[in-house]
Amino acid sequence: MRKKILITGGAGFVGSHLCRRLLNEGNDIICLDNFFTGDKSNIIDMLDNPYFELIRHDVQEPILLEVDEIYNLACPASPPYYQFDPVATTKTSVMGAINMLSIARKCKAKILQASTSEVYGDPEIHPQPESYRGSVSTTGIRACYDEGKRCAETLFFDFHRQYDVTIKVIRIFNTYGPAMNPNDGRVVSNFIVQALKGEDITMYGDGTQTRSFQYVDDLIEGMIKLMNSPDEFTGPVNIGNPNEFTMLELAEKVIELTGSNSKIIFQPLPQDDPLQRQPIIDLAKKELDWEPTIQLEEGLKKTIDYFKSII
Repeated sequence: MRKKILITGGAGFVGSHLCRRLLNEGNDIICLDNFFTGDKSNIIDMLDNPYFELIRHDVQEPILLEVDEIYNLACPASPPYYQFDPVATTKTSVMGAINMLSIARKCKAKILQASTSEVYGDPEIHPQPESYRGSVSTTGIRACYDEGKRCAETLFFDFHRQYDVTIKVIRIFNTYGPAMNPNDGRVVSNFIVQALKGEDITMYGDGTQTRSFQYVDDLIEGMIKLMNSPDEFTGPVNIGNPNEFTMLELAEKVIELTGSNSKIIFQPLPQDDPLQRQPIIDLAKKELDWEPTIQLEEGLKKTIDYFKSII
């Protein structure tokens, strides 16, 4: 039997991959997006499918829908976009969570919140387990995203306790792959686009800060496994690749794989930019039988091929 699945932010980078996977698995998909960062080109191949429905809507506003499952992905995730209108970013996380949780409560639907490793802030514990409560500035330029996502997690657990809504909370670590916006300001897309164009590669800070990069297919697998896990397992659960790389290592690998002559230039580190980010994924291994299978070089090659096709 087809499940009716609502995916907010479904025309975005991660959302479009999730729509395609769940559509191909025989589900009825409602893709909801306001196209602030999403793009129709990401979902154009699905628009003729009778089991795919697109709704232009902003999750800050209520909407009435009948669904079986909800994946709440709506929110700009790259700093240039979420800092462009920080008030709207916070409202998207908070009001979006309230509006989607209200649908889940009314329909008795399962709902998954796409939370983020940003809830850990600039961590004082490394690597980060789910039990770590974070080191987040409430007043900095990243707080609209970090605190919005933290508040959304709170709302999910309060709806679960107060109204018995079946919830799933996933904390997503740095993710990359095809369908990334070349101008979204994230480090992988920045480096690849600059390398392919033969431009200088912009390195913020001294390049020793670290990140853990997961390929988008691994993330989608983790999301679906979490949604299909027993109802009593709510998360939050880290989904990310625990292999840690410095920004300098990433830039050098991109230059090598693109065959670029780009030079690396250094700029000051932005305010509140975390120096380390690496997940502990023991909980995902134990509860979801999940761990990433696509390592950095393989994933970068696929991503570089995608950017070559659009640049």
